[in-house]
Amino acid sequence: MPQVLEFKLPDLGEGLTEAEIVRWLVEVGDVVAIDQPVVEVETAKAMVEVPCPYGGVVTARFGEEGTELPVGAPLLTVAVGSPVEGTGGGADADSGTDSGTDSGSGNVLVGYGTGAPPVRRRRVRPEGLKAAVAVPVVSVQAAAPAPAQAPAPVADLASGPVAVVSPLVRRLARQHDLDLRRLAGSGPDGLILRADVESAIRSAAEAPAPEPAASSAPAGERVALRGVRGAVADKLARSRREIPDATCWVDADATELMAARAAMNGAAGAGAPKVSVLALLARICTAALARHPELNSTVDQEAREIVRLPQVHLGFAAQTDRDLVVPVVRDAHARTTESIGAEIARLTEAARTGTLTPAELTGGTFTLNNYGVFGVDGSTPIINHPEAAMLGVGRIVPKPWVYEGQLAVRQVVQLSLTFDHRVCDGGTAGGFLRYVADCVEQPALLLRSV
Repeated sequence: MPQVLEFKLPDLGEGLTEAEIVRWLVEVGDVVAIDQPVVEVETAKAMVEVPCPYGGVVTARFGEEGTELPVGAPLLTVAVGSPVEGTGGGADADSGTDSGTDSGSGNVLVGYGTGAPPVRRRRVRPEGLKAAVAVPVVSVQAAAPAPAQAPAPVADLASGPVAVVSPLVRRLARQHDLDLRRLAGSGPDGLILRADVESAIRSAAEAPAPEPAASSAPAGERVALRGVRGAVADKLARSRREIPDATCWVDADATELMAARAAMNGAAGAGAPKVSVLALLARICTAALARHPELNSTVDQEAREIVRLPQVHLGFAAQTDRDLVVPVVRDAHARTTESIGAEIARLTEAARTGTLTPAELTGGTFTLNNYGVFGVDGSTPIINHPEAAMLGVGRIVPKPWVYEGQLAVRQVVQLSLTFDHRVCDGGTAGGFLRYVADCVEQPALLLRSV
């Protein structure tokens, strides 16, 4: 007799509390294998394909495309243990013995799991499906990797945390524009329950409508701050709130850097990957951070300590059709220019196709922002919290420049460094930026750190 298991939306990392269903990859009645992706969801970090940890027949799906589900909500149910080819359970095709119910892999992200060979997805409605549906559902929460840190509570920036545990309660309050900080919870220790929110909703509905203000703002289109856009908004706002940032900038003659890049690509031959300007600037950044490690750090506010980080995980801003994202090149300090360029190209393509994983979007220690691709010269970047600095690069364009005592037309770029003034003073920030500018003007300086 097959058993029906319920697969719930797992915590996909970084303490995320909800995800939006973008696209179902299976239908009811499909046969799925262990760790086969069954749904594509969008979290506050990225688009993720969620694999099912059980093999069997899909008996139900929960939520239409576009629906937002909290972590722990049912995604689908799977009938396991039925003798269906490719389910990962049931009768053993070779031995003819019943292998019993497969406990599943516990996998929640593609690339982590049993490593079993993929099977061809088939839509099959076996005779045993009706019996399977009648079996009581066993609710099982798939094991998920531990998040990097516990999710922060819903916080009142002025008066402290709000005692809310359930994501459903928070979502219900958001849908009705309720400020949870103004509600008194009736649960233990002031816990706000769903009944408290529903009571507040009824009270708001019964209250007389306020008189419209004489100078009310005109009505306009409202765009929800959720998903990646909402996460970006929260991070930028937090950066401005918590980090006392300062910006310094300098113009640099990039003529020699562009010539060096052309020589590298010419020597590589036809068909070889080209070295990008961004890869060269990334390599310069890692060399500069080796000289000024204060900028590769973060601030632990509770301990009142500056934490200097041993590895450089270099983030770079990438604008996509969906949103601005910051993929991270891991261990950039240990990579060559060619290796950095190849990883930037891979991550950029994944950003365009929406296939970046949460792990590829988190853990950065320093960010490089090339806003010159938008045709602008300068900017004062907002630091990517909780990092301590960001280097901004404008467009490289021909400009009048005094070169060797003579007025000439050179390729000029503006570089700007926004830094957390808690981790260093202006002298350190200026030294970092000056070294970057010197390497742009004289790429041979990099040979000292190779």
